[in-house]
Amino acid sequence: MTAKVPCIEFENVVAGYRDFMILNKLSFQVRTGSITLLIGPNGAGKSTVLKTLFGLLKPQQGRVRLHGQDISGASQKDLLAQGIAFVPQGRNLFGQLSVFENLELGGITLGMKTTHERIPEVLELFPRVKERIHSRAASLSGGEQKQLEIGRALLLRPKVLLIDEPSIGLSPIVVKDVFKLLRGLADQGTTVLMVEQNVKSALAYSDDAIALESGRLVLHRPASEILADPGMERLFLGGAHTSGAATSPA
Repeated sequence: MTAKVPCIEFENVVAGYRDFMILNKLSFQVRTGSITLLIGPNGAGKSTVLKTLFGLLKPQQGRVRLHGQDISGASQKDLLAQGIAFVPQGRNLFGQLSVFENLELGGITLGMKTTHERIPEVLELFPRVKERIHSRAASLSGGEQKQLEIGRALLLRPKVLLIDEPSIGLSPIVVKDVFKLLRGLADQGTTVLMVEQNVKSALAYSDDAIALESGRLVLHRPASEILADPGMERLFLGGAHTSGAATSPA
């Protein structure tokens, strides 16, 4: 029986900024319809993986594949067309525009008719954002803004969702709701690759975890095994690996 082609594959990828390479011949695979959590200390390369996959950084060496197809160096427009959406760390909204207008811009590649058809279904996932539909994005709380960013990405009905630190600025209740939403998307077939500072909470909703150190793979295990193994907890979930993750520039 032929093994399934992985959804995402990094093969000996070297990537970074000008003369400073962060990923050092990194290789891993991500299964279709799974939530895979990237963990590791500051500067390990977690966010760099997402940026490289979304075309914000070009691999200097190696290959990035999506369902077996080489997408190394592809444009963000092409990657969006292939079903990859990215929710970066921080706030990335048009603050002076309304919630509705931000959603419209999120669906610009779809055409206005399709975008307007999909906006109501996205808003059903985020009742508080729906209540603020005509408010300026800048007037929303940090948690509401993050929900709007995620909703904007979901307009594209992505096959692959890349999400960097979704819990920043969210209350514990909203964080749980976001993780449940991601779990539901994965269960319906969306592949989620996530960087998250609340490692323990994220592992509880994830299928697999990939640990990076200095841009190299040091561990790739089922998330449940890492949660259940005290040795793994000390090694990868200890203070240094979780307390500073929210400000990691990698």
